[in-house]
Amino acid sequence: MTESSAVEIEIATRRLMAALDALESAVERRRDADRDENELAARIQALGADRSRLADELDGALMKSRKLERTNREISDRLDSAIVTIRSVLDTGEDG
Repeated sequence: MTESSAVEIEIATRRLMAALDALESAVERRRDADRDENELAARIQALGADRSRLADELDGALMKSRKLERTNREISDRLDSAIVTIRSVLDTGEDG
């Protein structure tokens, strides 16, 4: 083997090592990207579950609010009726 052949082999070996290092770096970046993608997918799934839970809670709160409004109106109507009755009784008592 001549000296120029040895130099060429050394140069080729260095290029091969650099290419392997670059490939290893690319594989590592891809693994990191896949891991990040999986984490993002898990977060999106968790957000979807949270959204569903919050929507259910909101529906429940709206139903409770509507029920409270109806009850409030009923109580208000009963109080108005009681006030009218009390005034009527008082007016009758004053006239008598």
